[in-house]
Amino acid sequence: MGLSHLTTCPTRCYDMGMESSILKGGTFRRIAANVKPDAKKRVVISRAPAGEGVTYHVYANEIGQIILDPQVSIPASEAWLYQDKEARDAVIAGLREAVAGKTSRVDLKSL
Repeated sequence: MGLSHLTTCPTRCYDMGMESSILKGGTFRRIAANVKPDAKKRVVISRAPAGEGVTYHVYANEIGQIILDPQVSIPASEAWLYQDKEARDAVIAGLREAVAGKTSRVDLKSL
């Protein structure tokens, strides 16, 4: 299954002004076939992967193909990190350093 015209979001895809591509992976698999809408035009996708607290942004293209982009909420008290690019970059750098093993022990009593 090709990606063709479904590779980017034409507008801002995420809140907080973070632009991103909708599609994060290039491999799609069929999880249901010949699913028909019910009388209220709802489609039930019983095998769709969803965790607790997941909601979806729904995107459609001009020929009716639909993408469900899973979302999770963050507490308002943590939203500042997504709004402050400098702080976000510092957290990302720290995580990269931790993955690379560039950590050291700190005696909390000495602080």
